[in-house]
Amino acid sequence: MALVDLIMPKMGESIMEATILKWHKQPGDKVNEDETVLEIATDKVDTEVPSTAQGTVEELLFKVNDVVPVGAAIARIRTGASETVVVQSPPPHEIVHEAKSLSGSNGKQATMSSNRFYSPLVLNIASNEGLAMSELEKIPGTGNEGRVTKQDILQYLSAKGSANAGDTEYKFQETGNKAQEITVIPRPHALEQQSTTSYSGNVEIVEMDRMRKLIAHHMVSSQHTSAHVTSFTESDVTNLVLWREKSKMEFEKREGTKITFTPLFIEAVVRCIKKYPLINSSVDGDKIILKKDIHIGMATALPNGNLIVPVIKNADQLNLVGLAKQVNNLADNARTNKLRPEDTQGGTFTLTNVGTFGSLMGTPIINQPQVAILAVGAIKKRPVVIETSQGDSIAIRHMMYLSLSYDHRIIDGSLGATFLTAVANELQNFNPERDF
Repeated sequence: MALVDLIMPKMGESIMEATILKWHKQPGDKVNEDETVLEIATDKVDTEVPSTAQGTVEELLFKVNDVVPVGAAIARIRTGASETVVVQSPPPHEIVHEAKSLSGSNGKQATMSSNRFYSPLVLNIASNEGLAMSELEKIPGTGNEGRVTKQDILQYLSAKGSANAGDTEYKFQETGNKAQEITVIPRPHALEQQSTTSYSGNVEIVEMDRMRKLIAHHMVSSQHTSAHVTSFTESDVTNLVLWREKSKMEFEKREGTKITFTPLFIEAVVRCIKKYPLINSSVDGDKIILKKDIHIGMATALPNGNLIVPVIKNADQLNLVGLAKQVNNLADNARTNKLRPEDTQGGTFTLTNVGTFGSLMGTPIINQPQVAILAVGAIKKRPVVIETSQGDSIAIRHMMYLSLSYDHRIIDGSLGATFLTAVANELQNFNPERDF
């Protein structure tokens, strides 16, 4: 008999931990290779973790709602083979030992050792809050096998009266092939502090679900990170609308997928990014990181009302048919909860269609670490003045407002407005005689 460790998989370059949502298997259950053992959630998507071996579930190492670092063993499966124990990557205690020397808030190194298991996250919180190992040993643990969880230590610090307790967020950051350290990030107080307000009258209090909490945190964090400015313009998209109406049935028959407005918008955005590459960048301290790859995120509504942003990788290398297929596949997978973690990673610019919900325009919040996001509004017929060499006239045209929110730290108003106008012109000058 052999024991095989089921490892928390790596799900993207920036994802270093995941939350266990549900165990599909319990100790004693039979499991086949590639059969789902549990569901996990990152700050991007929910996904399933399949078994890497066939056998019987021997032990579950974490509970539902536990936050587990990538690379940690989360369960053990006993196989029928007569061989030694198989370990596919370092179990949690090895990760801890490799990252146990952590920087405290005073800049000194705090080294902790103990026979009791402590996750890197708990050790870093203890270090930053000045807890000695002797004090950490006294904290009752509610985790698996009495382990101290993040909630346990934060509750202890809160009861102790620590000035910083609960005011910081602790996240994993990869520092090598195995070792991990944790960075400390200030939390927006408005989101993280528990409300003590009492409510009178006829009210219903609804707890935010996990995704809504993450969205709320990301939105506030973005406002704290970037100097937001929004510019507006409008575009006469009559040619584009008439072309789509004329072509959509033949397009679907020939290509096997529908043609929506989104790939047409993305096509115009990509052309303009090539003209103004600073829009496709990010900020790291006082450095500007120019992205050579163009990965377009598209905000997509989920059935529960939340939003997610799947990413079209290398959008500049796709023609209109390729863009349409990517857009439709990602949108369908988002609505059916089939997105993979990598489907939401690496975006360099985001497009959101607020017109889908009837809005004429919006002031979108930048999707960090990007520096700009474009919102397109509802397309409405309006009487407008048409200027020609023969004189002016009034005609009914399909008009659409566009708004660009950009990071004023590196995108000046002139560049933001110029890029936005360029996108509007691309849409307005759409060739109504073009092929797919």
